[in-house]
Amino acid sequence: MLLLILLLLFLTSCVSGTFVVNLTQASYQAEENQNITLEWTFSTRRDTSLRSISTLCLVFTGTRPSVLFELREGVESPESQDPQFAGRVQWDKDVLTEGRLTLHVSRLRTSDSGFYECEILRPDGSNSRRCWLSVTAADEIQTQRPTESPQPEIWEKILICVGVGLAVFLLCVYKECCKKGQDRLENEKPLIIF
Repeated sequence: MLLLILLLLFLTSCVSGTFVVNLTQASYQAEENQNITLEWTFSTRRDTSLRSISTLCLVFTGTRPSVLFELREGVESPESQDPQFAGRVQWDKDVLTEGRLTLHVSRLRTSDSGFYECEILRPDGSNSRRCWLSVTAADEIQTQRPTESPQPEIWEKILICVGVGLAVFLLCVYKECCKKGQDRLENEKPLIIF
């Protein structure tokens, strides 16, 4: 019986000390040249300091993994980052001690498609999770012309329509005036002066 109680106490302490890493999303989809935010969450304690956290994030896109991001005891290690991600990955330092690793990847390329895995190491353990990112080719980018005034042909058509409309209006007004004038003449009696 004593052995059973000791075993139960040992297992309880092991389970309560387990370090857990989760994903906010298991898969992501984006188009080329867009930006995306990938996020992992993990258990923390109130006294968690930035220096107590190390991370290694890898991307598995083909034959060999590439380093997306590395943090050693709270200090970013850009020298270990794969050149294809240089200048395109930002992280939120403020939320890391709250148990959130947030990576912003900008100017996505189709070659960025693959599995993204981050291992988070802390004094009480380490764990990792993997998510999938699919980057599709952007639809053909249409070159946008700056807003211009309408083409000369359009102005000509507009002027012709306005001119024709004005001519019809004036013709109707003239016809109405002539009709009223005629009616007035017919209704007046001639004055004969002797």
